[in-house]
Amino acid sequence: MKIPVHHYQCPLGRIQPQVADLDAIKEQGWRDQHILVVNAEDTRLDFCERQLVRRIGERLYGKGAQRHG
Repeated sequence: MKIPVHHYQCPLGRIQPQVADLDAIKEQGWRDQHILVVNAEDTRLDFCERQLVRRIGERLYGKGAQRHG
């Protein structure tokens, strides 16, 4: 005789946030607050655009390898 295994569902599962669509969040941030989040390696950008993003990031935040803390 097989007895079905009861899987207990944790009550905290109801309040756990849903997986978000990051591109949708980025798009909403741009449309609402003009905040742009760009990966410098995004394949949708051409070479010049990727270099521009990288230079802006380095100008504002420094080179990636030089960060301390």
